[in-house]
Amino acid sequence: MKHAVIQTGNKQFIVKKGDVIDIELTGNDKSISFEALLVTEGKDTKVGAPFVKDAKVKAKILDEIRQDKVTSIRYKAKKRVNKKRGHRQRQQRVEITSIG
Repeated sequence: MKHAVIQTGNKQFIVKKGDVIDIELTGNDKSISFEALLVTEGKDTKVGAPFVKDAKVKAKILDEIRQDKVTSIRYKAKKRVNKKRGHRQRQQRVEITSIG
């Protein structure tokens, strides 16, 4: 089975055909493609510098999701200082369709 290492949103993922991963927003297209940093098939390994030549990983966008809320609290005792902030990061769920 073919595996590949791709980079998106300053993160790297090890993927194979059929995997579903959550990545940062890339746009409104129905499908996207990534350049592979590394491709393995059995004992055959190709390492790129920085990308493997003629190796593309294609994926289709399934859904746009939001992560769980992350809250940060600032509090100082006896000073009447307290702030609470929340943030939910938007992401896309993609399915890997081919590694070539």
